[in-house]
Amino acid sequence: MLNKILSSLKRTRQNVADVIKSALPFGKKLTREDIELVEEILIGADVGVITTEEIIEELNEAVKNGEITGGDAISILEERLIDELGEPLRIDVRAKPHIILVVGVNGTGKTTTIGKLAHRFKNDGKKVLLAAGDTFRAAASEQLAVWAERVGVDMVMGQHSSDPAAVIFDAAKKAGAKDYDVLIADTAGRLHTKKNLMEELKKIVRVVGKAVEGAPHDTLLVIDATTGQNGLAQAEVFHSAIKLTGIIITKLDGTGKGGIAIAIRRKLGVPICAIGTGEKIDDFVDFSPQDYVKAMLE
Repeated sequence: MLNKILSSLKRTRQNVADVIKSALPFGKKLTREDIELVEEILIGADVGVITTEEIIEELNEAVKNGEITGGDAISILEERLIDELGEPLRIDVRAKPHIILVVGVNGTGKTTTIGKLAHRFKNDGKKVLLAAGDTFRAAASEQLAVWAERVGVDMVMGQHSSDPAAVIFDAAKKAGAKDYDVLIADTAGRLHTKKNLMEELKKIVRVVGKAVEGAPHDTLLVIDATTGQNGLAQAEVFHSAIKLTGIIITKLDGTGKGGIAIAIRRKLGVPICAIGTGEKIDDFVDFSPQDYVKAMLE
């Protein structure tokens, strides 16, 4: 698992670890100039202004209280970043059916993520059903159908432009009647700034709660890491409209801004569930704060 994360965060590591280690050799005494460089690196990696300021303040305080080396600074940095990431989300399938809504804007890798989740649950011995709730984009249902066939799970699909909430309601009812363990529902992915999308998601949450008591049991937001601070803005809008229970981060291999995971966790307090590490069906790993930071800082 660590090797996959190391590979995904290669560009972030080049932007963060390589520069920090060149500026902060383990045995070198830390200077104010070194700390300023660390600050620039963390901001550039999208760790977030507040978190960066707190880390820099801690490093300045450590220097003020006595000599510290680059190795000491890296240890402080690692400890703080792990702490910021907090405990990850582990999806606990207790309810039957356990209903998961997957949300996010188009292009984040949402459909692929649903396929990987379905594969994961099926391998765990769960009976899985998919719901094609993104009825506004015909290609979305077709793509999900490809994943359903590939994974070997069933799917409920409505007509193009049909009511997404109705499709997911029907799927939830089927999941309960046919003894499915897990229902994973896709949702529309138009821009998060469109108010009607948020109202639609709220409706889906209400409707699925009527179909199955306590549902949705998890609402996962898929974020494309390459969008950086825009991804954080997306997360804020979705979380204010519907209660997110977890974040899945994709396309880390395409950006040097892997610190966005830290910024999102800090801003929303929503745990990170998993990260997509590529396009293959198994390129999907549970999130580990320790492994993630280790991959950032090598």
